[in-house]
Amino acid sequence: MKLKTALRAVVAAGLTAALAALSTAAVPDVPVGIAKFVSHPALDDLERGVVDELTATVPGVRFDLQNANADMATAAQIARKFKSDKVRAAVGIATPTAQALASAIRDAPVVFCAVTDPVAAGLVSSYSGGGKNVTGTSDMTPVEAQLDLLSSLKPIRRLGHVYNAGEANSVKLAELVRDYCGRKGIALVEATVVNSSEVRAAVLAIADRIDGLYLGNDNTVFSAVNAVAEACLQKRVPLVTADPTSAETVPVLAALGFDYYRMGRATGRIVARVLRGEAPGSIPTYFPSEPAENSLVINLDVAARLGLSVPPETLAQATAVVSGGSVERRDR
Repeated sequence: MKLKTALRAVVAAGLTAALAALSTAAVPDVPVGIAKFVSHPALDDLERGVVDELTATVPGVRFDLQNANADMATAAQIARKFKSDKVRAAVGIATPTAQALASAIRDAPVVFCAVTDPVAAGLVSSYSGGGKNVTGTSDMTPVEAQLDLLSSLKPIRRLGHVYNAGEANSVKLAELVRDYCGRKGIALVEATVVNSSEVRAAVLAIADRIDGLYLGNDNTVFSAVNAVAEACLQKRVPLVTADPTSAETVPVLAALGFDYYRMGRATGRIVARVLRGEAPGSIPTYFPSEPAENSLVINLDVAARLGLSVPPETLAQATAVVSGGSVERRDR
């Protein structure tokens, strides 16, 4: 009896081990590297969106989350790490990190996320198709609509614009801002920065010469957006930005742009497609176009401090309104 009991125990233990091994083998290992250029609310939301989408749709996915801290040498180092680790797909959030990944990785899919102009950045040759192993999403921000918004809140004769001339996305947006000002007869006052520590000083250097300040989706500047907002309040300069995400907590007058979490989810869907075997070159660049993918944030507290009133038609279009220190989100 004791022998039979012992044999049954051995068999049971072996069966349990075999089942455990089978269960482990049945779960695929899908390493995905995600690199963002710097941490700020919009890029953090993009990262979260990619992770949430892939977690929900790709069994066995695991992430290597990296932050280049606004340093191109670090971005290149991260790219080499992803290549050495043989990630199944590499995601570059923002233009500099996407460029670093595409330069280093040629034998695995590279999916760019929130790259303003992927053609100008050298990532793809056409918006209608990806490169050999590259595709992704664009956040070509609606510059004209954003500047129209600023002009509707206060007449602008002299516009301020601060950006990093070392970011390809920011250079492209600067061209669009110059074109807008030329067509509207607005004097443009530009200031360029190299790193986030220079941003506040750059804003203060032009604040007395402008009627309003515009911030596009420049990663260097947005990593110091709190300092920009404080300087604008100090100088009573209305500030409109391209990032609704940070505008819910940072005291800017208004922000019009993309819902970056939703863009992250859209990027995650593209990553899932290439992980299932679809060729990146067959996937066109994704441009957000649905109303639900855009947001308008109006800060009535800031408007009051600046002595400005928000037109009722503008307020009616807002997806979020900051008033009395709290955020009211509205149905789309």
